[in-house]
Amino acid sequence: MNLSMLLKIAIALAVAFFAIEKLRVHRADQRLQSLGPAAVTQQQQFADSPVQAATSEAPFEFRGYQVKPLAAFAVRARVLAREDYHAGKEAELSSLDLALGWKRMAEPAVYEPLGITQGNRWYRYSWRDQPPIPLQEIIESSANMHMIAATPTVERALKKARKGGYIRITGKLVEVSHPSGWRWTSSLTRSDSGAHSCELVFVESAQVED
Repeated sequence: MNLSMLLKIAIALAVAFFAIEKLRVHRADQRLQSLGPAAVTQQQQFADSPVQAATSEAPFEFRGYQVKPLAAFAVRARVLAREDYHAGKEAELSSLDLALGWKRMAEPAVYEPLGITQGNRWYRYSWRDQPPIPLQEIIESSANMHMIAATPTVERALKKARKGGYIRITGKLVEVSHPSGWRWTSSLTRSDSGAHSCELVFVESAQVED
């Protein structure tokens, strides 16, 4: 076999290889998309602000409540405060709230001068004289999040969260309802404050960073 023939065979094999590889990658992408926005979100690298994506996942039953997914959700953030709860329908689902900060609200020089407290499922902050950063930036870079642990393993991970540490969370923002008519609905924006501004997160994975 002469050199020209060997070169043609090599080129043909290279073309075939790249065609097969392109098809493999395309099919992998199609499979990921078919799993829905939550799977796509979980494949993304954790950003310095929450990642939210539309979802078409069907409602499901959890501990006698109906859970309706509103959006896929992921965040890596600083724990600004944590509060545990033991009473009420909310506590049957969510045993703790985490006040989380990202972007500049994750910087100790910004959040440590603030007086940060939690109670009655609220997150509050105060300051002397002037806030360390503009108020709207505080609002858009932090939030109180009600955590619904999907599994006992996730519950244990969430309970390891401590003020000043980082935590990574993936799951869904949800609306929860009860046959009695009681309803609890997540905020879907980071720019709100006051009543109904907290995120209600069905947490499917949680990792506290050392």
